[in-house]
Amino acid sequence: MSYALGLICMYRVADQIVEILERAGVKRIYGIVGDSLNPITDALRKKKTIEWIHVRHEEAAAFAASAEAQLSGNLAVCCGSSGPGNLHLINGLFDAHRSHAPVLAIASDIPQSQIGLEYFQATHPEQLFRECSSYAELISEGSQAPRILMSAIQHAWARRDVGVVVLPGDIADAPAEMEDLVHLPSYTREHVVPEHESLSLLARMFDEHRRITFFCGAGCAGAQDKVVRLAHRLKAPIAYTWRGKDYFEHDNPLGIGMTGLLGWGDAYKAMHESDMIVLWGTDFPYFNFIPTKPKIVQIDRRGEVLGRRSRLDLGICGDVSVTAEALLNMVQEKTDSEHLEASLKRHAKDVKDMNAYMEGNDKESPIRPEQLTTALNKYAASDAVFTVDTGTPCIWSARFLCATMGRSMIASFNHGSMANAMPMAMGAQKEYPDRQVIALCGDGGLSMLLGDLITIAQYKLPVKIVVYNNGCLDFIQLEMQAAGLIPWQIDLHNPSFSAVADAVGIKGFLLDKSSQVDQMVQTFLNYPGPALLDAHVDRDALALPPYISVGQAADFSLSMMKQTFTGEIKQVWNTLAGNRKLFKP
Repeated sequence: MSYALGLICMYRVADQIVEILERAGVKRIYGIVGDSLNPITDALRKKKTIEWIHVRHEEAAAFAASAEAQLSGNLAVCCGSSGPGNLHLINGLFDAHRSHAPVLAIASDIPQSQIGLEYFQATHPEQLFRECSSYAELISEGSQAPRILMSAIQHAWARRDVGVVVLPGDIADAPAEMEDLVHLPSYTREHVVPEHESLSLLARMFDEHRRITFFCGAGCAGAQDKVVRLAHRLKAPIAYTWRGKDYFEHDNPLGIGMTGLLGWGDAYKAMHESDMIVLWGTDFPYFNFIPTKPKIVQIDRRGEVLGRRSRLDLGICGDVSVTAEALLNMVQEKTDSEHLEASLKRHAKDVKDMNAYMEGNDKESPIRPEQLTTALNKYAASDAVFTVDTGTPCIWSARFLCATMGRSMIASFNHGSMANAMPMAMGAQKEYPDRQVIALCGDGGLSMLLGDLITIAQYKLPVKIVVYNNGCLDFIQLEMQAAGLIPWQIDLHNPSFSAVADAVGIKGFLLDKSSQVDQMVQTFLNYPGPALLDAHVDRDALALPPYISVGQAADFSLSMMKQTFTGEIKQVWNTLAGNRKLFKP
């Protein structure tokens, strides 16, 4: 009896780890219990201070943690058991890593004594996770646990990145050394101050150039007011990235939309008509949308990204806020506003043309995705959180969801993974239980992690899931057509997603008529619990980028011709007829 009591009372490494996580302010952990992870989950059961979120797939756990960390700025945690369990985390962790989200992953492992002996479920997680983290280390004996865990937490915090702790199950279950727990440091984000000589050179460049355009990204968060004031002074229109949309779309009379494949408005043209472009807090990856003729300046607190995407005439390592504030004291107001006025005029026309289908089409079904997204934008809360799947939901949301001061929008911006929106919505809703959370899902993306609809139902998360159901991998279809290929193997034989939702305990809504869009979107968003809107949208709706090269146009035409010659004339006709408003002169 005394031996059993000793086992019950024993303070294990797992208990020590949970206590450190509690001190670090961790509220919840996403994962699946079992096997080598059992000591950790048993310690959580006894402690009762950190909530365990039981997902159906560990990839969903990592996406949920990524979303929680991105939205809150705080450390978020996910777990996976040995072998397949922690390997399932890897895609979501890549998203967190590339989104600069402070996420801690606990990857439990096979017994330490069996490592290297081809044991059941044997892998080398400390090697596998190294590419998607700034820290991935194995705890090889119990005495290391506090220091390795704290090092992983510190890397996640300080570098805004993923930290991975690999924890063999037998070590987690072993007695912990009875020592004071390591002290948790407090973190403040330091300012990166640019060199005065670089600022002086940039101020002179502003004086010497007439057509200046700003291109702004997520690195401007918190500094957008200063950047807009400086743009006013220089008569510079402001283009922005998808991640910069939250900061530069609202309350900005100088905004001219986005460039890139998802782009809209006058951003592309204004940048190409400039004689000087300033990249503020962005590492925009699509270099072919950045012009090469103007002078190019890049400002970023991360010196390693300067000049990575384009030729630079000047690179400045510094915080956007500090840099913009210094320049406001150094530059004179310009009087020539021709470039700005021309860009704003073109932008207004482009927005009007883009909105050709926002009120729907002249037919009831299928529904134009522009109309659906416009209705969601109209009736969603002013502080709603939108999570967006990779693919055409990204295009429609970039163009027809309006940022407000209180709204947040997240997606797999840099990693570009399918299936991210629904699990990200879980993390967002757990972190913000009183905010409206809306997941904009592709039918292909939702299908990938369909099982975690059950997680949403089990925890009664009032997430609103919108499925852009067009029966195909729509973005892949566009890619193939743009390359001159015949779309192939893109069709999806979907179930009734609304019926699936009802079956798992989520209220399902079926939307298949244009005249019902506004009323049903309102009813759906106002439903008090978890709900899914199965919206049958037009697979032939074209989401054209703001600029199409002659080669791309020729390839698209070639694809249409090939489809015609192979007997797919109906598909070609539907595409052309269904988008006729977009081709008006």
